[in-house]
Amino acid sequence: MSTVPAPRSARPSARVVLVTATAALTAVTATACSTSSSNTSDTAATGSSSGKTIQVVAAENFWGSIASQLGGSHVKVDSIITNPSTDPHDYEPTAADARTVAGAQYAVVNGIGYDAWADKLLASNPGSGRTELKVGDLVGIKPGGNPHRWYSPGNVHQVIEKITADYKKIDPADASYFDQQKTAFETKTLAGYNQLIADIKAKYAGTPIGASESIVTPLADGLGLKMLTPETFLDAMSEGSDPTAQDKATIDRQIKSKQIKIYVYNSQNSTPDVQAQVKAAKAEGIPVATVTETLTPAGATFQQWQTTELQGIEQALAKATGK
Repeated sequence: MSTVPAPRSARPSARVVLVTATAALTAVTATACSTSSSNTSDTAATGSSSGKTIQVVAAENFWGSIASQLGGSHVKVDSIITNPSTDPHDYEPTAADARTVAGAQYAVVNGIGYDAWADKLLASNPGSGRTELKVGDLVGIKPGGNPHRWYSPGNVHQVIEKITADYKKIDPADASYFDQQKTAFETKTLAGYNQLIADIKAKYAGTPIGASESIVTPLADGLGLKMLTPETFLDAMSEGSDPTAQDKATIDRQIKSKQIKIYVYNSQNSTPDVQAQVKAAKAEGIPVATVTETLTPAGATFQQWQTTELQGIEQALAKATGK
């Protein structure tokens, strides 16, 4: 989204959601992230010198999952966006969301124009002494830039560092617990995620790929892959505006001549143009991999979700290159 963003309401309403996500939705409670804290909470020292539980709200569940696992038993995280079929750009907060925000001691929002509703929610529900993390501000991406920072491995680790530092400031008595949570999360919990990123970069760096929208760009950068799809097309699809005929023709040529080795698309925003490109890629024998905008299935942890997607990309690259 490096161009001036168009109104998100223009984004096509037809969103193709993974079957597994649909099946999981009915069984998932209000927040996926609050169920994920047990994954790492027992890896750190158990005793608490304060007995304090930090009330945390995250605008999106991918950041909420990380916040929950870093805080372990000393945080309670409520994520507002938990449904894979919900477009975070267009979300309309509820009265319950406002109450959650009002009672939170710590808030994590993405920023960069991705969740402007969250900024308004925080402003209209001022909390006494609430600490707020805006990921865009942390990583230095200004409005108009690509907001999909959870797909940037480097930015993910910046967020991990910041959340831990903020927890320690809010609850200094449990600082050592949060340090241990962070170490366990980065070295054990994210081991598979980190290894896949390193392996793909080492083996496939420079491989040309195509994509359906700008959500793939930070990940491609992190993996060392070469994005050939015109940026103007990627931005148009992410913002819900119509791509140009020239961009579509360029992509058609890239697929027909097999300039791209794999095609990666967001299955939660599969427009007719994207569907046509997926079909064309498959017809030419170009492997196709998928990503989604939010945790899929809804109850997955950040690492489960990302590892599954990275495995799909790695398999596509292996098939395309024979490596």
